[in-house]
Amino acid sequence: MSFDTCARRITAFLLTALIALPLGGATSPNAAKPGTRSIMDAHNCYPYYEWWTDRIDRALSAGTPLAIEQDLLWYTDPHTGKSWSVLSHGAPATGAELTMDKYFFEKIRPIMGNALKDGNKSNWPLITLNLDLKSEEPDHLIAIWDLLSKYRDWITTAPREADESAMQPLDVKPLLVLTGESDNQAKIFEDRVPVGDRLLVFGAVRTNTQDPMAAPEVIEAGKPSNYRRWWNNPWGVVERGGQTKAGDWTPDDEKRLRSLVQYAHTQNLWIRFYTLDGATAAELSCRGWFRQYDFGTLAAAKLRWRAAAAAGVDYIASDQYEQLAAFLHQLAPTAHK
Repeated sequence: MSFDTCARRITAFLLTALIALPLGGATSPNAAKPGTRSIMDAHNCYPYYEWWTDRIDRALSAGTPLAIEQDLLWYTDPHTGKSWSVLSHGAPATGAELTMDKYFFEKIRPIMGNALKDGNKSNWPLITLNLDLKSEEPDHLIAIWDLLSKYRDWITTAPREADESAMQPLDVKPLLVLTGESDNQAKIFEDRVPVGDRLLVFGAVRTNTQDPMAAPEVIEAGKPSNYRRWWNNPWGVVERGGQTKAGDWTPDDEKRLRSLVQYAHTQNLWIRFYTLDGATAAELSCRGWFRQYDFGTLAAAKLRWRAAAAAGVDYIASDQYEQLAAFLHQLAPTAHK
């Protein structure tokens, strides 16, 4: 047996074993219900060019349940005219970037296979795939749909109905796929799906941040639907100015956070906040993290992680995968108080 083959088998074994490591709250027969658990959302979990290729390994090492964000761009080879979807934070791309099929789906295959074989649905979905689409060409969206269709046996779905206003029951599987709020995406991921077939991906409600400190019902400007099932928010709707302007965490901040979360859950929406980091300048530089998401210290970030978990935030996004996951694991017995 070659070294590479041995390494691959060991990796598959370790990833499969991760299912036994629940994080972010006790298991529940209805873990997919909004407000049931708070989980780590691995922000920008893909390589930047040749750097940080281990991000998905770092995220998966934290155990399940968790969310993983993948940014996708449509690349066209200038020489051949061939186009495909690549993992990239934005243009320009080179064509050498990894694809989501290889980087994400093949990585989670052992986890999905083991979960389906075991059949224990109490903590499903084990993984939430959060799609951040950097370009929305129709061909790109169709390619994403086709890729999801390849793995539809893993994916949480709902029936497409003629009346889109009524949320239909989910057929919960080990993987849940979320995407953005744009109408372009809805045209492919919802409108193009025949009535009676299954939705494979769920969009976000529209967010109005013209006044980031407005009432929750003003910021959540769109209406939930069978397709639009989650609410994605910058931290600036909790603390004015966001992470870099945040001061002491106050009772008013706590009240504001809870009001947003409670409103989301009354609408039967999952709610996500991004991106809650607390790192040194050196860590930001060497790990490719962004200053605008940083509270300045890990202690400051942990105050917000604790508050978010206590409030019942469904997806807490951070670049500090291991630290946040471990923190939520420690909080699990007392979360959502």
